[in-house]
Amino acid sequence: MSTEVNSQSITVGNDGIKTYYNYIGGEWVPSVTGETYPSINPANTDEVLGYFQKSNEVDVQKAIESAKRAFPKWKQTSPISRGDILFNLIFLIQQEKEALAEIITKEVGKTIEAARKEVDATVQALKHFSGEANRLSGETVPAIDPNSFACTIQEPLGVVAVVTPFNFPLGIAIYKIAPSMLAGNTIIYKAASDTSLISVKVAELFEKAGMPKGVLNMITGPGSVVGEELGTNPEIKAVSFTGSSEVGIHLGKLVTAHGGKMQAEMGGKNATIILEDANLEEAVQSVVISGFYNNGQSCTGTSRVIVPRSISQSVIELLVEKAKQIKVGNGIREGYDNGAVANKHQLNTYLHYVNSAIYEGAVLEYGGKQLTDGDQANGYFVAPTVFSKVIKDFTIAKEEIFGPVVAVMEVDSYEEAIELANDTDFGLSSAIFTNDLQKAFDFVRKIETGVTHVNIPSNHYENQLPFGGKKTSSIGPREQGSTALDFWLDTKTVYIKP
Repeated sequence: MSTEVNSQSITVGNDGIKTYYNYIGGEWVPSVTGETYPSINPANTDEVLGYFQKSNEVDVQKAIESAKRAFPKWKQTSPISRGDILFNLIFLIQQEKEALAEIITKEVGKTIEAARKEVDATVQALKHFSGEANRLSGETVPAIDPNSFACTIQEPLGVVAVVTPFNFPLGIAIYKIAPSMLAGNTIIYKAASDTSLISVKVAELFEKAGMPKGVLNMITGPGSVVGEELGTNPEIKAVSFTGSSEVGIHLGKLVTAHGGKMQAEMGGKNATIILEDANLEEAVQSVVISGFYNNGQSCTGTSRVIVPRSISQSVIELLVEKAKQIKVGNGIREGYDNGAVANKHQLNTYLHYVNSAIYEGAVLEYGGKQLTDGDQANGYFVAPTVFSKVIKDFTIAKEEIFGPVVAVMEVDSYEEAIELANDTDFGLSSAIFTNDLQKAFDFVRKIETGVTHVNIPSNHYENQLPFGGKKTSSIGPREQGSTALDFWLDTKTVYIKP
């Protein structure tokens, strides 16, 4: 399989390693800084996937000017024609599924099978978004004067920015770019530096799908520079961000300070409650899926398992048994359940929280270490980890780890379980496992999360439904589903008297 990108977007050095450019105004161009940075394979740190532009605020300003020039014509383009580009993109992504999956695996570290599933989910999302072109409608409302006509129309915002994370680099980029362009906006796209190669590929795919010059502009570079310019530049009318709560809240303050709109999907400290009447095998396997797979690098993944004391030992033993069965290795090879974590920072974060939990008194039941045997020695591999005897004041019960670490917390009643699940600054996702329908509905009413599940893993989602959280997990309108276009549009009220 090939991971080659458009030859116009690269140069090849004497060492054979490619250097990739920014995509501005329909052209592949170098940064004004003349500086680059490498993208490293986290499963094999000796492998440099390419060098990318270390852009600064001048590069961002050039991209904004390009998007401004493209906006008037794009705004007047029929939404149906905009939707045609998304239809074209569906087939392009399907054709390049294996190449895209390989890039995702090599940049992020996840297994090739997980990467293929991400590509499939992206196609599924595009099928939903491409039909949304018909939903760009206002409403007609009776006017007080019977000789007048009153209605609303929806209009694009202008130049907007999309800032995406490393954990689902293809999917989340499409989840944001597709509705923003469909609404008629022109876009500056900035991906996490760990996934610069997939961002180049995304720009290339949109170009092939027929995106006009200047409608989508892609910049690589440090978030501390590029992100700050996107946040403070008043020409940016809206920013959609996915990442940590700390960065998202900071960026939101910058954007709203000049009257821009902010949408952010951020951290989670998601709880799964398992009650005595639940099917323990099914419940624990769901925790494995949401808490361990993908190395726990899912914002909706389970990190707290809340159980009655009467079944806590059974849950712990089953969790440990299943954690031991998880095969960890270089994700580009078939047969592994987990690959490497995304980068050295993620590795150090994992080790920090493991050490913190042990120091504070949690019991390490399994894992808690970096894996360095054989091929693992050249990458950032970690063991799925189970802690017991965790109480609400422990750091691992409060802070997002974004790693394969599950903390088992004991309670004496269902009511205490709900209270403990809600005792967090985050409010993204949750799950309960029970055969008691009354408690299931009570949980749905009382849990303080934007997404919740009954007898389904906490990381389950479907594109046709809105996605987002409460508390410090989200800012602004929901993504995806029936609300996907809301953030990207402005409403104009019209009064007409013939």
